Amino acid sequence: MIFEIITIFPDFFRGPLDYGILRRARESGLVRVSVHDLRAFARDRHRTVDDRPFGGGEGMVLKPEPLFECVESLQVAPRKARMSREARESVILLSAQGRRFQQSQAGELARLERIVLVCGRYEGVDERVAEHLADREISVGDYILSGGELAAAIIVDAVARLVPGALGNEASARQESFTGNDSGQAALDSCTPSSTCGSGGLLDYPHYTRPAEFRGMSVPEVLVSGDHEQIRRWRRRSALEKTVRNRPDLIAGNELSEEDRDLIARITGKSI
Repeated sequence: MIFEIITIFPDFFRGPLDYGILRRARESGLVRVSVHDLRAFARDRHRTVDDRPFGGGEGMVLKPEPLFECVESLQVAPRKARMSREARESVILLSAQGRRFQQSQAGELARLERIVLVCGRYEGVDERVAEHLADREISVGDYILSGGELAAAIIVDAVARLVPGALGNEASARQESFTGNDSGQAALDSCTPSSTCGSGGLLDYPHYTRPAEFRGMSVPEVLVSGDHEQIRRWRRRSALEKTVRNRPDLIAGNELSEEDRDLIARITGKSI
């Protein structure tokens, strides 16, 4: 997997890419990250990459010329090819106006061979970049950042950990919050403590480790009971409780088993 990051602050990425899973993936050759200074593609002596917006308004806007030239220098596939089902590359514009980034998109991007991330700055980026250069426009959340660099680091991390071999235990990536189960409810039903229950697109269940008792706070007895079926049921109920409490919107967007519906009815006092 190759990541190409286009930014006016290349030094920003000296830290976020050098730790944990991402560092190991880079050192093992599973992931390669290249950072490109957008100012190197400015043609004037002041290396200008921004200008005032047409029509008036506050702030500055990143110019199209250096962005187009930088992306074209990477020799990416044509935009039409990048938007096809057979695409192996993507050029992503990071902006507050983009589609909100979710785990499903991370999984989709992890199947590509190369991703180019264009970091927006200032008031925004000339719209011709979104319409004619990038094939996706992504936002990492409903809030405003000073630029796309943090967003790029988030996407690199979220996608890189899904590259085969990046995690020590490949099953870990399938058993986290927001991750759907390709095999459906059967995967949940076959879950045992040696293989944590998949979230099925909901939030993950609570986790505990040693010591079993800490400052008067004990681990739920069911988790040390050795009863695999009771552990599975506790984990699923706990995941549903946390989802109902913190992210009820995820309930409506997922297929639920009859067991799930019964558990939610008990938790909320309402049938769904």
